[in-house]
Amino acid sequence: MSSKSGQAELYFQSIRAALNGLDRFLAEDDSPLYKHSLIGRTVVPYVDRLMRTFSCWEHRIGFARTFRISRAESGFPAYQHVLELENDRKRAKKRLAEMPDADALRSEMVDHILRERSFPKAQQERMAERVYLEAIGKGDIFRPFVLPETIRVSVNPKTRRPFYVVHWGAFDGSQSLPMVYMAVVEDSSAELGRMLVTEEGGLNENITIPLPVEGLLNPDFANPFDDFAKKNSAYSLTPATIANNLDQDFDEIHPKQLRRFVLGPFYSAGITEHNSQVADILAKVRQPEHAWLLTWTIQEVVSIAEQPARRGLWSSQPPREEFHIDTSDLEATRQGVSHYEKHALVPHDAYQALYASGDADSVFGGYNVHVISGDQITSGI
Repeated sequence: MSSKSGQAELYFQSIRAALNGLDRFLAEDDSPLYKHSLIGRTVVPYVDRLMRTFSCWEHRIGFARTFRISRAESGFPAYQHVLELENDRKRAKKRLAEMPDADALRSEMVDHILRERSFPKAQQERMAERVYLEAIGKGDIFRPFVLPETIRVSVNPKTRRPFYVVHWGAFDGSQSLPMVYMAVVEDSSAELGRMLVTEEGGLNENITIPLPVEGLLNPDFANPFDDFAKKNSAYSLTPATIANNLDQDFDEIHPKQLRRFVLGPFYSAGITEHNSQVADILAKVRQPEHAWLLTWTIQEVVSIAEQPARRGLWSSQPPREEFHIDTSDLEATRQGVSHYEKHALVPHDAYQALYASGDADSVFGGYNVHVISGDQITSGI
């Protein structure tokens, strides 16, 4: 997609509207995801990161030649652009120091207009680059991998172990999909147990834990857990596979629940090509800025039992989790999950077009549909 085309402007306008709508939906008190444990409150900061990332990309096309999206798959920017942002972030401070400041660039633009009587294209591109570098230098963007963070600490009264809720983010390279992971893990290490768990089996209130904490709370496992999350966040790995890998890699960390929030695909009329039926209908929407559809999936795998440790003369095995896969649901089995939810956010005009075409049932089959109209979002349609 050419960076100078009207398609680029429409794409950014559409994805901005979609992400703003998703952000509002997740943050509302009556949102089904806000009520669904910590999902809404955890995902919102990642959506905010993504919005800032798109803002950076929009600045970047002011001086870069091309911008490609995954037209036939996710509808999100190609992974190479995620890597470009990360590389540019690392050199932003140095590059800014080499450039004239904003006031100097504005003076150059005015001088060019007065002297040359033409549009100051070169100066405008340098200004766009400066704005881009200033924005990306702040670092709060959706990077290829967003390090884990512990957001909750408590104690399981049955096992008398401390447990943590930890989350991290990843932008999948093969599918160009942004994802958020949430894990509930118990910690059976003796030292943390003595420190955090009282004799009555509750959380020691004398220990101050300044949440959120960067990384896993247990410092002995923080760096290895970061490495694990980075290596085990690909979309091609099912949640069950990731949970089993975590269970096998850490003898004293016991995953009880793993959730994955997969954002996408995103559909935009005249731009994306991954569903001809949806594309044909969206093309009929009167206002192009309303001709989009954003989908996401929440996947969850839970442990239903913990196999006790085995100790023998010649070998031993630490406790291992038994994860539930809903084999009665073929889709759940394919995804490797205990449970999943599919959601779709669509502007009212686009939903009307889909409904009028008679294709709403086939397009939204199996989805929880949320229709956005102005400042209101209606769910359960």
